[in-house]
Amino acid sequence: MTEIHPDQRVAVLVDAQNLYHSAHSVYSRNIDYSALLEKAVQERSLTRAIAYVIRAQSPDEESFFDALADIGFETKIKDIKTFGDGSKKADWDVGMSLDAVTLASHVDTIVLCTGDGDFSRLCSHLRHEGVRVEVMAFGQSTAEELREATDAFVDLSEREDTFLL
Repeated sequence: MTEIHPDQRVAVLVDAQNLYHSAHSVYSRNIDYSALLEKAVQERSLTRAIAYVIRAQSPDEESFFDALADIGFETKIKDIKTFGDGSKKADWDVGMSLDAVTLASHVDTIVLCTGDGDFSRLCSHLRHEGVRVEVMAFGQSTAEELREATDAFVDLSEREDTFLL
């Protein structure tokens, strides 16, 4: 495992949907994305910060997207899909994974902000490619296989006052 040092180039990829649902189901609170980004970077060199968000036509979402941009995140927005049976789907798993693999040759560390176990294979691949992988998420809603596939796991639950609004 590579140690953290100021010369590391870091990319931060945030699964906003996953963090939102975890924060609301467990704490009924919102994420402090500014604090999240600051902790993810840890005084290293930020190469890219991307927040993957879903447009669900809710009243405050555009101001949320603007706030993310003001903090320093590039936002990638996907519209929610509604199927004929009324079910809805929207996730960024493939998009985040492709971006992580693309960024891997340009950074030393990738910080994934998600608890979704679907990213465990991605973590293993990135580590095999020589990239340090860190995950930041809420411990009680993070898949064990994801924790095991990383170099470091930051449990946001341990610092609620820092990471929740």
